[in-house]
Amino acid sequence: MFEKIKNSKLMFWSVEILIIATLILVSSKIDFVFQPIGTFFTTLFAPILIAGFLYYLLNPLVNLLMKMGVKRLFAILLIFVLLIGIIVLIFMSVIPNLVEQLVSLAKNIPGFISNMQDWLQQAADNATRFPLFKELDVDKYINNLDVSAGSILQKSLAGVTNGLGSVIGKITTVVLLLITVPFILFYMLKDGDKLVPNVERLFPEKQRDNIKGLLKQLNKTLSDYISGQAIECLFVGTFTFLGYLLIGVDYAFLFGVIAGLTNLIPYLGPYLGLAPALVYTFFDSPYKALLCIVIVLIVQQVDGNVIYPNVIGKSLNIHPLTIILILLVAGNLAGILGVFLGVPVYAILRTVIVFIVKIVKQSNQEEREQEFLS
Repeated sequence: MFEKIKNSKLMFWSVEILIIATLILVSSKIDFVFQPIGTFFTTLFAPILIAGFLYYLLNPLVNLLMKMGVKRLFAILLIFVLLIGIIVLIFMSVIPNLVEQLVSLAKNIPGFISNMQDWLQQAADNATRFPLFKELDVDKYINNLDVSAGSILQKSLAGVTNGLGSVIGKITTVVLLLITVPFILFYMLKDGDKLVPNVERLFPEKQRDNIKGLLKQLNKTLSDYISGQAIECLFVGTFTFLGYLLIGVDYAFLFGVIAGLTNLIPYLGPYLGLAPALVYTFFDSPYKALLCIVIVLIVQQVDGNVIYPNVIGKSLNIHPLTIILILLVAGNLAGILGVFLGVPVYAILRTVIVFIVKIVKQSNQEEREQEFLS
């Protein structure tokens, strides 16, 4: 009986789980040993992430130039010149417009707050006509909100003062990114095609074809997702801006940029992108706020039925409920970065796990066939 329990799968997995739990417990007690390793990876994470994103955006252009007869090195240099031109254009036109609208919005915050208080006061006066709200002191709750311009300014200045200590660190980080990202991106574009053969050599010869197929599938998944998301964000941001501009929304460019950026978040992004424009216009003109909703619905319908299927298609093939759960968990674990990266990371892990399961099943089947033949 003991021999049967000893050889059972329950005993095997119980021991495995116990060993893993022990390793996790021991590792948590000697975290000072892993701290330098963690610092090393966190230092490299941002440059590699940004360079990898740019690689998947620019590598198709490099391959296109190579098909036209341009050598890879010259194609990369041409793409770098194009990229620098786009960055200069952004800093000369886009960034100043955004800053101008942000400054103007900050100046108009007192007027916005005044409109909001008037709307709340009017809603309170109308509410007191109903028996349910007659004894409710709504004015007291409105005053307790403390949404005066002075209060908001005081809190904002306190936040800025508390954050001055980290300004130098942030500037240093940005400078390091500006220096390291171009170098990493250059060598990714130059030697990226050598990655698959080098990884293949790390595995047994009989598994190299499978590894090659896995890497190609991962590369295609990331390439389709990143390039598709970039096109989607550009489309949503541009046409949301034009729609807001058409109906006369103030700060249409700023709200359009926000809509484009938040579109990176699956399913929840359109609502988050709509929120600033909706809040700003609602207290001034509810009709204009309704038009904002209509514009976002039209843009999202075109995006969902035309842009997304043709640009990204079914490259991820993830159920909507799974995506929402991923966003909740990833957002809780890694904040806003987790919200943006949760879905592609899940897609990569799922592809790897499916591949491993496939290899294990294939190996077991081959062993059974050998045993049958012998």
